[in-house]
Amino acid sequence: MKNKIKASLSVAIAALMAIPATVSLAAGFTPPTGTLLPEGTITQIVTGIMNWLLVLVGIFGVIGFAIAGILYLISAGDETKAEKAKNAMLYSIIGVIVAILGMVVIKAAQTMLGGQVTTY
Repeated sequence: MKNKIKASLSVAIAALMAIPATVSLAAGFTPPTGTLLPEGTITQIVTGIMNWLLVLVGIFGVIGFAIAGILYLISAGDETKAEKAKNAMLYSIIGVIVAILGMVVIKAAQTMLGGQVTTY
């Protein structure tokens, strides 16, 4: 008895799911073409992702540097807090430098592997 109810319920759900497709095809609706995926070469897609990630690293580095500056100001002479703030500043500067170097490396690789003559 339960299997018959499950089977009839499955058939009813499948029929209900097929109604919009049959109505839209009967009305002359044509589905959109394309996959809505990014257009471009793999190199362009990967470069775009890398640029986006490097910008995020740079933004977080600058925010980290500002927070480290605030921590240094509120350390009020406490050596351990001041040392933690200095380390945070150092790491945020390293993060910004890594982001800038990453951008330079990506641009240099594009220039060398792109097959185009470019002057700086």
